[in-house]
Amino acid sequence: MSTRRTLIAAVVVVWLLEHVVPFGSLVLYPFTLMATWVHEMGHGLAALLLGGHLDHLEIFADGSGLAHTSGTAGWRHAIVSAAGMLAPPLLGAVLLILSRGVRRARLALLALAALMAVSVLLWVRSTAGLVSVPLVAAATALFAWRGSPGERVWFTQLLAITLALDTVGDMIPYALSSTAHVNGSDSRSDVGAIADALGGPYLLWGLLLIVAALALLALGLWAAWRVRPLNAET
Repeated sequence: MSTRRTLIAAVVVVWLLEHVVPFGSLVLYPFTLMATWVHEMGHGLAALLLGGHLDHLEIFADGSGLAHTSGTAGWRHAIVSAAGMLAPPLLGAVLLILSRGVRRARLALLALAALMAVSVLLWVRSTAGLVSVPLVAAATALFAWRGSPGERVWFTQLLAITLALDTVGDMIPYALSSTAHVNGSDSRSDVGAIADALGGPYLLWGLLLIVAALALLALGLWAAWRVRPLNAET
């Protein structure tokens, strides 16, 4: 079997769970919230890298979330806002690229599981997040340690496809709006925050982020689609 076939299998499984299997969307629900976690961690890690602070993360049952950061302003705040939006397509592309090697896929899964575990201990402070993030972290670690080479590659690609669908289904519409609906309340969206910090229309920043996100996913899919046997050890 090749990485191309495992990629097709991952796409088919996600589609069946969403559209055919009864309660399949419930199975995918923790992974949907994982995409929110990736978005909020993008905000948080960017703030830390720019000398700011990450107090805590909230992930809500409706799929929205909040990263409570401080210590960034001006262009730094714009980068923090953009980082959250680009985090899912960036991680998705990285996972797709790393899935071409069995060892690299395993290391990617272990690193991701470790980051999720650390985030739960340090930053995640909401019920939905405290349930979903450990569940996905446990599944990720299980596939990394116990899965066969093909299963590890497949699960890595499954996570990447989930993030890709989040990008296309949620990130793109969100990038074209100046407001965000978070846990039942409306607030300023990330592109609105970028426009406030840097000037210019929010639609311009949104379109630029969409182009960047789609380019990242196209790169990842191109890399994963290249035929490679799963017995390759890299």
